[in-house]
Parts: sequence; C-alpha cells; structure tokens
Amino acid sequence: MTIRFDRTGLTESSVPALEFADAALRGVGQVTLQNNSFTGLLFLVGIYVGSPSSCLAALVGALTSTATAYLLGLDRALVRAGLYGFNGTLVAIALAFFLRPDPVMWLYVVSAAATSTVATAGLANLLGRNRPGLTAPFILVTWVFVIAVDRFGALHATGMLPTAELPKGATEVVGIVSASTVSEGVLKGIAEIFLQDDTVTGAIFLAGLLVGSRVAGVAAALGALVGVLVGWGLGAPEPAIRLGLFSFNPALTAVALASVFLVLDVRSALYSLLAVVVTAVLFSSVSAALRPIGMPALTAPFVLVTWAFLFAAPASRRLSLR
Repeated sequence: MTIRFDRTGLTESSVPALEFADAALRGVGQVTLQNNSFTGLLFLVGIYVGSPSSCLAALVGALTSTATAYLLGLDRALVRAGLYGFNGTLVAIALAFFLRPDPVMWLYVVSAAATSTVATAGLANLLGRNRPGLTAPFILVTWVFVIAVDRFGALHATGMLPTAELPKGATEVVGIVSASTVSEGVLKGIAEIFLQDDTVTGAIFLAGLLVGSRVAGVAAALGALVGVLVGWGLGAPEPAIRLGLFSFNPALTAVALASVFLVLDVRSALYSLLAVVVTAVLFSSVSAALRPIGMPALTAPFVLVTWAFLFAAPASRRLSLR
C-alpha cells in the first residue's frame, strides 16, 4: 500500500478512498485558492467551532461536488487539486444557512452542490484555461436555488436573507468604530468567507491560510483590514463593519491578486491594493442593487473586481502574471 504526503497533503496513494478524501479537503481549501488539504482540514475545524451544522453542510458539499466531478470524468488532475470542490462547499454552506434544516433541504443541498460542479466545468470551458471562474458558480447556483424556494412549499427560508425593499437613499452613520470593531471586523471578515460570524473561527481560518501560504495569510489579513478601513472611512454602519461584511470580499481579492495570480512586487502590490479598495465599494453597490429582491451579494464583488483587474493585467508591461 502506497501512501505519501508533502506539505500540501496527500501526493500519492493506492487507496482510492484516501485520494478522494484528500481531493475533497483540497476543495475546501480552494475556497481561498489554496491547493492544500491541511488548509482544508483547518477550515473545517474552524467552521465546526462556529457552527457544527455548517461544518456538516461543508462536508456534504465538498464530498458531493468532488464525487460528481469524478463521475463525470472531468480532468483528474483538476479534481485532485480541489478545483471542482470549493464551489460545492460554499453552495452547501449557504443553502444550509438560508434554509431550514430538514430532509428535503438536504436533498436540495446535494442537488445544488452537484450542479455547482457542472457550472464550474462549463464556466471553465467558456473562459478558457488561463481565466479562472473563481466563485462565480457558487454565486449563480446559490442565487438560483434560493430564489426558487419562493415557489416550493416544502422548503422554508430561515429569515437570514436580506429584507427585500427598495433602497432608501443615503445611510446615516450608525455607531462609533472602535479598536474592537476593527479587530473583530478583520477576523469576522475572514470567517465570513464561509458565512461564519465568529472571531475564533476567523483566527483558525487565518492559521489555515498561513499553512497554505504565508503570503496568502498576510494578504487576507491586510485585505480584510483595508475593507474595514474603507467601510469606516465612507461611513458604513458600525455593526456591518464589526460583522465583517465589508472585509470578506476584500480579503479574497487580496489573496487572489497578491498571492496567486500576479507576481508580487511593489507595482502589483499597489495594483492589488486598489482592487481591494474597489471591492469594498462594490460590495455596497451590489448589496444595494440586490436589496429589492432580497438576495445577498455573497462573493460577487470579489469575482467581478478580480476578473476586471486580472484580465486587464496583460495590457500592462509592468505587471506579470504567474
């Protein structure tokens, strides 16, 4: 029996079950673009600390989407790297968060997670090999399956969705931002990547990122901090800043550009910083645009800004893609 590991996880095994488990864990890690099963395992621990039910949903989503990829015969190397598992992980967590738990809901989650694998494969073919789909399949599948609940009597929302209403215009500054607001906003922002509202969970996620890549861990922390500062500077409500709503998308943008897709130097760092600031602003825009239908922004700001800045990078002779 052959079993070999390196710092990213399992590298070789003659046991199919271990290979499958490693691929599923890498899928959890790929939520933050980390091809590392140890990172994925730490993320699951962090989710369990914040919410055992969310941890169960994450496992169901990762296993379902990974199994679907194997059954469809998708590129084995990409499946092993977790690239068909992370969207299913997020879809399952989101649906379990927004819908009441019952047997029908879990069947719905499994269906949605499997659908995310198909959507991931389709978007990859549409964009091409060097243009990442990121979490776009998660966003689209979650929106579709959540909106559909309005016409299904066997499924029930939990009340965690935004209240559907027309935008009310300018928002008054609510609450005073303190040091604890900033620290919680950073850690909860990292936790909110998996829809978790817990500072300990955020700290565990940050540790998982550092295991995968020290640059990614630092980028996530700085990205979340910049998101908090942008929200604060522009007068966002203090409770929203403290909850991490203005920092989880910026954290993902920072990780994607500064540690994964661009060669890091002074220029690319400043380029990434601008993208992080824009991501925090776009979160407010997308949230306001979706308010009339009561849908959450999810990671749409991260995806849109990262696509824009990543696809623009080749036009510059001073920015280099990895």
